[in-house]
Amino acid sequence: MSVSGLCQICESRPAQEQCSNCGTLACEVHFKETVDLCADCASQAQPGPGNDDVEINRF
Repeated sequence: MSVSGLCQICESRPAQEQCSNCGTLACEVHFKETVDLCADCASQAQPGPGNDDVEINRF
């Protein structure tokens, strides 16, 4: 996805992607391409020990 503006997480690098969960614009450092999520949503979506199900809140 082509986006323009600054990363809404670090506010210093150009945004290159948009989070599919929350819509945050993120730079390559703050975007997890494997799950199509910003770093914040990706960290919340990580399964805990003994929990293989990943659940994220969709807005």
